[in-house]
Amino acid sequence: MGLDPGLRRLALGTLLAAYPGPVPPDWAVDLLAEGLAGHTLFGTNVHNPAQVAASTAALRAGRPDVLIAIDEEGGDVTRLAHATGSPYPGNAALGAIGDVALTRRVYQAIGAELAALGVTVNLAPTVDVNTADDNPVIGTRSFGADPVRVAAHSAAAVAGLQAAGVAACAKHFPGHGATVTDSHHELPTVDAPLGLLRQRDLPPFAAVVAAGARAVMTAHIRVPELTGTDPATFSRAVLVDLLRTEYGFSGAVITDALEMKGAAVAAGGVGPAAVRALAAGADLLCIGAKVDAELVERVAAEIVDALADGRLAIARVEEAAGRAAALAAWTRTAGGPQPTGDTELGYAAARRAVRVDGVLTGLDRPLVVQLHTESTIAEGRVPWGLGPHLDGVQEIRVIAAETDPAMLRGLAGDRPIVLVGRHLHRLPGGPELIAVLSAEHPVTVVEMGWPAQWRPAGVRAFVTTYGASHANGRAAAEALGLAS
Repeated sequence: MGLDPGLRRLALGTLLAAYPGPVPPDWAVDLLAEGLAGHTLFGTNVHNPAQVAASTAALRAGRPDVLIAIDEEGGDVTRLAHATGSPYPGNAALGAIGDVALTRRVYQAIGAELAALGVTVNLAPTVDVNTADDNPVIGTRSFGADPVRVAAHSAAAVAGLQAAGVAACAKHFPGHGATVTDSHHELPTVDAPLGLLRQRDLPPFAAVVAAGARAVMTAHIRVPELTGTDPATFSRAVLVDLLRTEYGFSGAVITDALEMKGAAVAAGGVGPAAVRALAAGADLLCIGAKVDAELVERVAAEIVDALADGRLAIARVEEAAGRAAALAAWTRTAGGPQPTGDTELGYAAARRAVRVDGVLTGLDRPLVVQLHTESTIAEGRVPWGLGPHLDGVQEIRVIAAETDPAMLRGLAGDRPIVLVGRHLHRLPGGPELIAVLSAEHPVTVVEMGWPAQWRPAGVRAFVTTYGASHANGRAAAEALGLAS
């Protein structure tokens, strides 16, 4: 016997699916007509602006109030510019500049680009306070390590996006910034008392709620003080008692991708994770990136089964679908005449973020050495570095732990070396390579990752960009006098 059509439609109304490729397949459009709340776009769905606009138009033909979401944070996490790198600096750079009006303008420009392409929800900004230098998944996605600064810029980002008619989704509640593991791969733990969380992690979320954020995304992190052994995504204490009751949030609670191991493993699969998230108070369930019609139907069936066996109350699922529908209604009426995107604003902002410790002289014809760094799942494989911006300057790319310093000295000859990397303080072999090279050769270091307190001894200059977007790379090349 098939699913009850009304209950299936209700369940579909809580789901954000996804599809492969640049053209929405028939099933992705058909499910929208049958009640699916919407889709999330990933890099595989983005080839060029005209194609994205055509895709969103096709989705809207299936359901006029479809939710079309994307992770467009600027900086290191971009979907629209995944082939080249973002023309906007990310949050760490904006936080370093400290100009909240600029942050609002940058996010309004990003929002304008999204709105022009038919995207209605931006799964941004990241409002986590990055207090762990070794955080493998937040880092430069954060406005910084100071809760007051992060709160101010988070509110400005929300205001900018929503002024462009795109709903903001602040993430990752109740705060992913103190973790040293990646929730894509495992369930991180933030073992801190509630008092510390209120002082350190939660102020930005209070700020975005006050700023009118239309959505908040859950974190697949364990906070024993609040969640026990479960992730926050499955915790009513987090989603209802804290976010809704204490902070007064009335918008849509969207889960981080349920395919992530921080959620799926804890629940025993994506379907059970969807049920547990709904029961805890989530409204829109982001299934993930690897989605097909069979998986959507399986998740919907799990929700309907949970309604039958008592794991879910129908009133809870109706409430969730109602909030998803309210978010969709806002996106259809928001805005009015919209500004256009402003990529030059992004490049100008990236220049303001560059910091230089030391002296940038004697860099005639240097050898530029880019140290390979693995990308996170959140970032994906996006080009980064100085390469696209160099004017007649030799560049090579190496793996730090596998590189002989003597080889680099021999290749450079009497030329200085510019070493470019991300998160160099924790890059395997990175600090050691820099130390050996700088002991016998003029070396300038460009850090394009999270600016930890670590500084290598003996280098001529240490340049910090606070991110690795296309704009950050351009700004660094200009600061070094190497730009084309």
